[in-house]
Amino acid sequence: MNNELIQQLPPEWPDELTGPIRESLLSSGRTIVVLDDDPTGTQTVYDVPVLTCFDVETLAQELATQPPLLFLLTNSRAMTGSESKELHQTIIAALKQAAVATKREVELISRSDSTLRGHYPLETDVIADHWPEQAELVLMMPFFQEGVRLTISGQHYVGEGDALVPAHETPFAHDAVFGFQNSHLPDYVEEKTNGRVLAKDVVLIPIEVIRNAGPDGVCQILDDAPVGSVCVADGVTDKDAQVIAMAVGQSSRTILARVAASYVRARSGLAQKELLSKEQLSSDGETGGLVVVGSHVPKTTAQLNLLLSDNAACTSVELSVDDVLQDAELAVTSIKSLVEDSLRSGKNVVLYTSRNLIEGHGEKDNLKISQTVSASLVGIVQQLKVRPRFLIAKGGITSSDIATKALGTKRALVAGSILPGVPVWKLGDETLFPGIHYVIFPGNVGGDDALLKAFQKLSS
Repeated sequence: MNNELIQQLPPEWPDELTGPIRESLLSSGRTIVVLDDDPTGTQTVYDVPVLTCFDVETLAQELATQPPLLFLLTNSRAMTGSESKELHQTIIAALKQAAVATKREVELISRSDSTLRGHYPLETDVIADHWPEQAELVLMMPFFQEGVRLTISGQHYVGEGDALVPAHETPFAHDAVFGFQNSHLPDYVEEKTNGRVLAKDVVLIPIEVIRNAGPDGVCQILDDAPVGSVCVADGVTDKDAQVIAMAVGQSSRTILARVAASYVRARSGLAQKELLSKEQLSSDGETGGLVVVGSHVPKTTAQLNLLLSDNAACTSVELSVDDVLQDAELAVTSIKSLVEDSLRSGKNVVLYTSRNLIEGHGEKDNLKISQTVSASLVGIVQQLKVRPRFLIAKGGITSSDIATKALGTKRALVAGSILPGVPVWKLGDETLFPGIHYVIFPGNVGGDDALLKAFQKLSS
């Protein structure tokens, strides 16, 4: 990125860190368990299992295989605060029992949105309350390289071309459920904790220390921080995240990370992997492919419009939100046959919700509307009697609900990414479409042509 602010920064820490971090993790006998609030958090990893069931037996079976990294899809961003709290309490209780039963040490990461949306501090509070040994410090690092979400001097930015826009000046800050007024992270913490943690008490790990003093310098900051502190880390490149990750591994503190996806890759010591090729994603069959779009962020709408304008051969099917809210069953029934017939005839289908955003009165109303619309998309996919040649789901809530409720996914393997920041899951035999490559396309990732590029890669 050709931005003056970035050009003024000191050079990256010179040492190679991915290999040493990976070796340290593997020799530690520890599993990093990521509680992911929507499925897009797998966008930086590969060859990693994802679970959607959290009973003790299932968790113990997975931990017994001694994976270095394990994702638990909570989908809590689609829940109310009370629902997320109850779910996290249940997961932590089961995970503690599974860890004891398998004698496997775990390290927790709470993965959330790189544009600061989610149930913070509720989710880290629940973990700290019910498993305090995991959380002497809370580390916040929303840096996400593929999405150009950068933090400099504590200020979190969203990249737009060569410009860096403070996150609170973007549409993400006006989210109907998770909106915020501050994107300077110490102020964000004070805002979201309602003053329980003051901005002046937040410990900043600045880019100058990360790049000039490296892991040892960062480790010193962590070790010196008072127990219970919130630490926020700058980050502009993956190397910055690796420095933080190595310092966390070296620190005398137990650290609960509340982060975006780049930190997960860094902490697990995964090297960058090439994007999945068309050949790796190819699927036999004469049916059409299916793209399901539920996200309403402006970036998704721009991507959807370009996809539709460039693909006259596609069958475009709009699910009216107004119709869903009036009679969801009728709306689903009227559309399902059209989608199925088009797929059977070999046509690709783009199924999308109407773009008019309907807001309710407060968080619960807005979540209920979102859940009702998502349930209708689930109903359409769940009732399909035709296996699509490929399947793309656009949006975090949409992709999670399609995976778990429509397809019946209990365990999947992250195969890699089709585009930067766009993960692909290989689904298991228990699902509605066994073995299908399922593309989980975040609502806020990529340029205007990103959805079109993914579609072309799968459909050509």
